[in-house]
Amino acid sequence: MIDLLVIHPGAQHGIYGALGDELTALEPPTWARMVAGYVRDRGFSVQIVDAEAERMSPLQVGERVRQLDPRLVAIVVSGHQPSASTQQMVGAGAIARCIKEFPSTTRPIVMLGNHPSALPERTLREEAVDYVIDGEGPVSLVALLEILSKASAIVIGRMLNEVPGLVYRHSGTGLEPSIRRNPLAPLIEDLDRDLRGNVWDLLPMELYRAHGWQVLGAPDERQPYASIYTTLGCPYKCSFCMINTFQHTNKYRRFSPERVVHQMEALYLRYNVRTFKIADEMFILNEEHYTEICERLIASGNAHPFNIWAYARVDTVKPEILGLLRRAGFRWLALGIESGSAHVRDGANKRLRAADIVGTVRAIQDAGINVIGNFMFGLRDDTQETMRETLHLALECLPDFANFYSCMAYPGSALYDQALTEGWTLPTSWRGYSQHNDDCRPLDTTHVGAAEVLRFRDAAFRIFFNDGFYREQVLRKFGAAGIAEIDRMLRYKLKRKLLTGEIR
Repeated sequence: MIDLLVIHPGAQHGIYGALGDELTALEPPTWARMVAGYVRDRGFSVQIVDAEAERMSPLQVGERVRQLDPRLVAIVVSGHQPSASTQQMVGAGAIARCIKEFPSTTRPIVMLGNHPSALPERTLREEAVDYVIDGEGPVSLVALLEILSKASAIVIGRMLNEVPGLVYRHSGTGLEPSIRRNPLAPLIEDLDRDLRGNVWDLLPMELYRAHGWQVLGAPDERQPYASIYTTLGCPYKCSFCMINTFQHTNKYRRFSPERVVHQMEALYLRYNVRTFKIADEMFILNEEHYTEICERLIASGNAHPFNIWAYARVDTVKPEILGLLRRAGFRWLALGIESGSAHVRDGANKRLRAADIVGTVRAIQDAGINVIGNFMFGLRDDTQETMRETLHLALECLPDFANFYSCMAYPGSALYDQALTEGWTLPTSWRGYSQHNDDCRPLDTTHVGAAEVLRFRDAAFRIFFNDGFYREQVLRKFGAAGIAEIDRMLRYKLKRKLLTGEIR
């Protein structure tokens, strides 16, 4: 028997709809890896099942659980970006149900991650799990394992109140069990020591691959691939974001640059990883931190073949640091531009000027770094006119790739709380929170209905990627292979029940 089986449910089970997963990245499950590392470092035996990378059905995951017979199953509901946690509940819920229904499988299941932390009591009520963890998880998991490994079934129930962050059913004296929610575990402060996540040996490293856009024009470089954190948390408070959900604070914590570079070098030397994602919510933020990482990467002598991408903000990118980033192996920066309307941006706590946005994109590109721009339609103050302004800004900026999103009120965000308070219409299933699913149902704005938002988003996507100036830029920078990748993507047409009247 092993002590803990960590399961990454992945983005299968219909999240991507018509896209399947051909165009998407397959990333090492970063938070599942760090949780597993914390537990293994404290003497417990651990294995990881990456259902996404291994393309496992819930039934196959149930069979794996039966074979391994772990003391505890932990389903980590964490997407490759924080806002992708809620739609991961589709696969997570299916896996939990299958484990519980599998013959002779009686091991307890705990669910953790951004979404469970946002809605812990609801998750416990609705999903086939025994426990939910509110908070980061590692400290809570170790405390729970210590009880499960030493106590009898009768005593376990009496000791659950000692597990920080645990949400569980308590029989008490009533006819129906009540739900109890323990105080949160303290945040982990020494990231280098406690969240190093050095369990790459538990992952199918040969299966992971980058997004197609990161290697535009060079598709053979999608593998090998890895994603890592250099910081945790974000100090900003964008209304639509739920990044800090399981921290329950806007605290910003850092791994040491020395540790970050050591990890990247180890991945390069052991697995030949050259294509990296920095999974930080905002990498270009603390200048001292990212500058030292860049300097250490350059000094290592290994940065030249690297293709690294990371998140930045228009107002944190300084022209004088771009050359350093380029020499350190950074080939892409992702900018959260969101809207072309200053009024709409301000309402989402994004106080940026259009001229600054265009100027920053140009400066990054002039430094030899590619830009992926993130744009959003359907923010609360959006109208048809402001959504057109967003599309026009995207065409004026002309980033090297673009993501077009429709605004969602993800559980854990300020927007979700406001939606509940004011009675806004929300998706009726977790599938509906997926941007590419046929059940996708974004928010209505105060001026435009959800169907209009989604229709505009899908049209804007095709207008941008078919734009002549954009395609000329792709051909010039990435060659015919880059155009072929864009055309392959455009062959897919998303199905939308909201636009056919099947959902409202």
